[in-house]
Amino acid sequence: MILIITILLAIIFFSLSGIHVYWLFGGQRGLEASIPVTVENEKLFMPSKFATFLVAFILFFFAMIIIFKTYSSGEIENKWIQFLMKYSLSFIAILFIIRAIGDFQYVGVFKKIKHSLFAEYDTNYFSPLCLIIGILAILLQYMLK
Repeated sequence: MILIITILLAIIFFSLSGIHVYWLFGGQRGLEASIPVTVENEKLFMPSKFATFLVAFILFFFAMIIIFKTYSSGEIENKWIQFLMKYSLSFIAILFIIRAIGDFQYVGVFKKIKHSLFAEYDTNYFSPLCLIIGILAILLQYMLK
């Protein structure tokens, strides 16, 4: 079961990272549905190339942490890496569960703005995926103790 959850989370994070790399290099498919909009249907923000790169890097890093945590022997001398390995899955779980719940305005299960392309994708795909990631990270953290 540990192997299945690890592979699933790694595939999800590598895929999400790849999508952001695609956008970084000018890809447009799916971009419109990925940015929340206001009531006036204006984009809430327009991510910079650096922000897109940073998100792609962080998602890739999350995949690597999950793989490393699952397959490491547990004998790490560096205190920073020990700290990272001890709390990384909890951090990932909290981060994605908070994202699934949302900001009560534009994103998440409890968003108020529900009549946009982003809101439709958020309700059907983004928030459930974030909740699944959070739950899987919690399960993996529990199983690896």
